[in-house]
Amino acid sequence: MNRNRLEGKWKQLRGNLKELWGRLAHDPQCESTGRRERIAGRVQERYGISTEEAANELKEFLDLNRNRDLSKR
Repeated sequence: MNRNRLEGKWKQLRGNLKELWGRLAHDPQCESTGRRERIAGRVQERYGISTEEAANELKEFLDLNRNRDLSKR
């Protein structure tokens, strides 16, 4: 297991904890930050890429799909 995959697992755990804390504290911003961090960690772990690359991939995906209307399928 390389370092990037291990960092991805750690990022997933940290994101899970932030998300749970956001739910307990009724803080939607903390909850969404944790969710985003967890997803970035999953991408990093799966593909073995650096933290910056995983964050960029997630940002690019969200930017492309943010305004897409899913009801037109």
